[in-house]
Amino acid sequence: MSSLNLSLAPVRARQTLRPARVALAALILCAGHATWAQSPTTPAASAAGEIESVRGIGFVQTPGQAPRSLSKGTPLLEGDRVSTAAQGSAVVVLRDGTRMTVRPESDLVLSQYRFSNGANDNSMVLNLLKGGLRALTGLINKGQPNAARLQTATATVGIRGTDFDARLCQGDCARESTAVGGAPRGVDIKASARLVALQGEAFAVDAAGQRRLLANGGPVYSGELIETAAGANAVLVFRDDSRVTLGPTTRFKVDQFAFDPAKPQEGRFLVSLLKGSLRALSGAIGKANNRNVLYTTRTATVGIRGTGQDIVCTGTCADEPDAPGTGFSVLAWLGSIEVTPGGQTLAEVLLSGQGVFIGTGGRRSINSIDTPLGPRPDGVTVPPNLFGQAPVSEGEEGLFIFVRDGHIEVTTATGVLQLGRDEIGLARPDGSVDRAMRMPRFIEFDRLPLPSTQQFTVRNLLNEAGLRESQQCR
Repeated sequence: MSSLNLSLAPVRARQTLRPARVALAALILCAGHATWAQSPTTPAASAAGEIESVRGIGFVQTPGQAPRSLSKGTPLLEGDRVSTAAQGSAVVVLRDGTRMTVRPESDLVLSQYRFSNGANDNSMVLNLLKGGLRALTGLINKGQPNAARLQTATATVGIRGTDFDARLCQGDCARESTAVGGAPRGVDIKASARLVALQGEAFAVDAAGQRRLLANGGPVYSGELIETAAGANAVLVFRDDSRVTLGPTTRFKVDQFAFDPAKPQEGRFLVSLLKGSLRALSGAIGKANNRNVLYTTRTATVGIRGTGQDIVCTGTCADEPDAPGTGFSVLAWLGSIEVTPGGQTLAEVLLSGQGVFIGTGGRRSINSIDTPLGPRPDGVTVPPNLFGQAPVSEGEEGLFIFVRDGHIEVTTATGVLQLGRDEIGLARPDGSVDRAMRMPRFIEFDRLPLPSTQQFTVRNLLNEAGLRESQQCR
């Protein structure tokens, strides 16, 4: 099968495969899927990892030694260089669970690799000299967002617990897109907000209960719960330029966020402060239609009138035991707000400098809040290009990054680009970076199997037959 064409043109690929071979491949794939996950290959303890599977020709070279042919089970050491030929590809598995499919005509160096369960100095540095890879990261950066990175000649990619593709394009990518035909589709930014000015630790919990450590620039999505650690604070910058500073030991949920820059009056900004404190500054949604912005707590809700306000929720407000001085506090510091206690329908209007405290002892007016709150969001410097998109050509040269899930930070000598789920970035040889408005066809229709794919060689056969992942067994 190593002679099979890797072209993206499905018609030509189908001509090289007989239906019986495709059916046999599908049968092997489905039959083998159930047992693979229960018996993965475990790399030798002395190695950084190993080659799980190979297609075509490839080599691995340890510094100071002669190249060795790639084969299943070939061990990989720190410093090794993996090279694949024109029709070659390989799946690499590292000890922390990182998996990578190395593309044809690629050179990848495992420049640094240190991993031990529970250690706080784990690290991974990959050097991509040519070609590309498809990667699913493991344990190294699950608890340490700056522990893993991918380096190229012009860019450093910070890998933060993610599933991504990296591709150095030098004319070959454009040819693949042309072979696909059609036109590239548009890409919508799915992230509701990004984290900036983070001090200490913060975590995001998604709807499925999966918890991830956040870093500066990290995306936050509608429906997610954000938690800050003791002594921590962070600023969330939303796509409509609303800004929220989260104080220490805070639990904050993005209940619903929807925003179209062309129709800001139709946007929705609904959030809940479950515990802790926040400082908020309204953005485009609140300015266009303040009725579509609402801050909710267990004790009261806060509506805005194009404003800035501080809110604290402790004790019974946070569903915790009552204690003296705990409860719900809100203070307007810009514009005005409307406060509606739970179970009531009449809102109280507070002007700038006015506030209210609601506790078990009742309600009283306040003009300050003593709780540590973190920086006011209107005084925080927001990095450029947090959400902007640009018309990136499929024919451009440079490093293309596509994030299927997670968070990637691309840094060059002249710019920084944060990428979240389903976002595509380009780092050019001159150091300029852009987030693409459209999905390059050489990425969307990439037939190289993902590193998580079972039965790698069989999946390759089915892909070349024109059967997409959705038509194959999982």
